[in-house]
Amino acid sequence: MSLEPEVIGVDIGGTSIKLGRFNIHGKCAQAINVPTPTPASPELVVDALVQAIDIINPQKTCLALGIGVPGVVDSSGRIAKVAINLSGWLNVPLAQQIESATGLATTLANDANCAGVGEAWLGAGLHYQDMILLTLGTGVGGAIILGEKLFTGHLGAAGELGLIMYDPDGPICNSGNKGSLEQHLSIAAIKRMTGKEPEQMGILAQAGDLVALDFWREYGRILGTGLTSFIYTLTPEVIIIGGGVGASADFFLPSALQEIEKRVLPPSREGFKLLKAELGNQAGMVGAAKLAWELVKN
Repeated sequence: MSLEPEVIGVDIGGTSIKLGRFNIHGKCAQAINVPTPTPASPELVVDALVQAIDIINPQKTCLALGIGVPGVVDSSGRIAKVAINLSGWLNVPLAQQIESATGLATTLANDANCAGVGEAWLGAGLHYQDMILLTLGTGVGGAIILGEKLFTGHLGAAGELGLIMYDPDGPICNSGNKGSLEQHLSIAAIKRMTGKEPEQMGILAQAGDLVALDFWREYGRILGTGLTSFIYTLTPEVIIIGGGVGASADFFLPSALQEIEKRVLPPSREGFKLLKAELGNQAGMVGAAKLAWELVKN
């Protein structure tokens, strides 16, 4: 058993809950996955989470807990205001519930924000102060890191980068927006455009299929066009692309970067880099642990 101080990072997903025990340097001593309950009501998720915490922290030695949730969290990191793809989640005081059940100081954050913090701590954003993470998957999520600090705004809801408008006449988004970037870059968008799953398009491109290669170039053009707004607004040193669709990044990042170079004036992109995420599906858990360490320090 480790004698080092440790915290727990949690990533609540639609199908599984990931938990890891981390030291101050980000080394993971143990990680487990448990199924997300069906239905994923707050009560059932809390019960499953408490049981999983007992498994990963049997000696009750961990100092704090960070939890990533798939939705909006209030600015204090205490309340899950809305959790996308989880049933019945509205203004759930999740941090207080977990603290009461486990005795562990707890903080919450949006799952994409956790992934961004994880990449900034131990991944592709390690050497940068100002960065953006964009996750391309079932939805399109984002995280903004400025001055090595997560930026969520005074409401805690900033950084919903996938919900900016790309095409005012485009498909309706679940957010109520129309033609959001998410509606042009998500898995559902790829299926709508190609009739195939992103993995299939990646396999075809790998095999040299010209239609698939052309699709990914066009996908990159759309991505680069969307990223232009973020670059002009925040001038990040790096934008990191993660999520499941990111597995095909080699096929679309070059055209995305070309589009950025065409659309963004050089003073706003001096030294700019467009990189692939490095932590895969562990990023959210890692970032949640980092936020738990910040809770301990404060």
